[in-house]
Amino acid sequence: SAWYNSYLRVPQDLDAIVIGSGVGGLGVAALLAKVGKKVVVLEQHDRAGGCCHTFSEKGFEFDVGIHYIGDMLENEMFRCIVDQMTNGQLQWEAMDNPYEEVVLGPLENRRVYHIYSGEHRFTQELKKCFPGEEKAIDEFMRLIKKCGQGVWFMAVLKLIPSLIAKFLVYSGLINRLSYFFRYGTRSLAEVVNGLTGNKDLRAVFCYIFGTYGKPPKEASFSMHSLLLCHFMPGAWYPKGGASEIAFHMIPVIEKAGGAVFVRAPVNRILLNDAKEAIGVSVMKGHEEVHVHAPIIISDAGIFNTYQQLLPKEVQTMSAIQKQLSLVKHGEGALSVFLGLDGTKEELGLEAKNYWIYSESDLDALWVMEGYLKGNRDEALKSLPLVFLASPSAKDSTWEQRKPGKSTLTVVSFAPYSWFEEWKDDKVKNRGADYKELKDTLINSLLEVVYQIFPKTKNKIEYMDAGTPITNQHYLASPKGEIYGADHDTSRFSTDVCISMRPQTPIKNLYLTGQDVFLCGFAGALAGAMLCGSAVLNRNLYVDVFNLCRKLKQAKTKTQ
Repeated sequence: SAWYNSYLRVPQDLDAIVIGSGVGGLGVAALLAKVGKKVVVLEQHDRAGGCCHTFSEKGFEFDVGIHYIGDMLENEMFRCIVDQMTNGQLQWEAMDNPYEEVVLGPLENRRVYHIYSGEHRFTQELKKCFPGEEKAIDEFMRLIKKCGQGVWFMAVLKLIPSLIAKFLVYSGLINRLSYFFRYGTRSLAEVVNGLTGNKDLRAVFCYIFGTYGKPPKEASFSMHSLLLCHFMPGAWYPKGGASEIAFHMIPVIEKAGGAVFVRAPVNRILLNDAKEAIGVSVMKGHEEVHVHAPIIISDAGIFNTYQQLLPKEVQTMSAIQKQLSLVKHGEGALSVFLGLDGTKEELGLEAKNYWIYSESDLDALWVMEGYLKGNRDEALKSLPLVFLASPSAKDSTWEQRKPGKSTLTVVSFAPYSWFEEWKDDKVKNRGADYKELKDTLINSLLEVVYQIFPKTKNKIEYMDAGTPITNQHYLASPKGEIYGADHDTSRFSTDVCISMRPQTPIKNLYLTGQDVFLCGFAGALAGAMLCGSAVLNRNLYVDVFNLCRKLKQAKTKTQ
């Protein structure tokens, strides 16, 4: 139901208002609800979930942004967090093993490398493919484990009082304590190139950079390590599709007396004379409706929160300007959605992802002057990075829900500026030029799809593309970025880490989601955990850690 029909049902005496229903917003609302807080979540789109929402066209259902999640082993920390936020109702399915294929080189000289889960298997398979590179592989594994495990220090810096965090940073202690920070501002390319001269092995070490959107020369080695460690135990997909995530979080919020409203665009945060946050203003047609609460939490991202939702005279506060100066916009994302006639068996689709690069020097492919600063129409004909996956093949409930049909999703990146001229046009009617550009993009990607899945030829019943301005419209992402603020090496300097906290310079206003911690589903949920900890003034990580320990002990006793 539309927001204005349900406004009368907005619960009274709210404990908190959350702006945006991405997983960072729903996650923190669910955490607060678990301790009895009454929370309202306000979403500008017509469905909740942010990047976790799904949409249906021509009888097909498409996921927008959840392609796979790592580290979902039962009773482990991350799984426990998700189970708490969904009351254990969200189920996960393991993907195939190998769960990814790295495809390098032109069609006539194509090399395919399989990425297996399990540290031992991952390492052994790499050594089989690259004889003579055992030393480089072992050292790479040693470093990514050290850096990946050190990410806890990043959470600690954001949890402890600001003054202590500053002491740890400026005394240099944190770099000595944590590999994560020692390697945080070192580029992925610098570390990997120092380990091996083998171009294919370098590419395989670096292949997953598309999950945070920075090529190896600009990417943080620590961020990259964290992702590889996250997927080392394997890859999972939500049973029933990505919309199940929001579906199982909303009842947790409602049980405590809260609610989630869609089509409820917040146009500004309300402040009192002392410049403290006291509520939000929501647009109801051309009217403003004010909703009040003692705590306001924004999952709209740092740029939207500070530059769109606060009054101009507050935006100029030096503390806010300092935070904004430390970050920049992430890269715009492209997506192509394909609906196919046929089952996964008939079309040869599997529960795995493909990362396709036309050559092994990933930085040369991406060179900013080349692809991103090149001629738009030509560049869209040969994208440097293509991620290809079949959401329908990953979900065991699909066949029952959509018999005889399948879907494919293709993802890449492009500058927002390439599409900016159409940003103010009507969403479904942006004109012939825009449609032509989207067709160029779709056709160039279809060639790649047919190379990997030849049986899909002549089987496409539906196709459409989403560009950075599509993301801007549906997800309210300022420059069409899907990963929030940019994840280059500067994001991992200790200075940025201690500045980007859930607390803001405005009293009673908090940030949650990707910009508080890191990008992706796991990063946004960590942002929610940190935000919940700040609002409740208790370390929720300790609570979940103790819970995991109890569950493991109980399991050991029953075995």
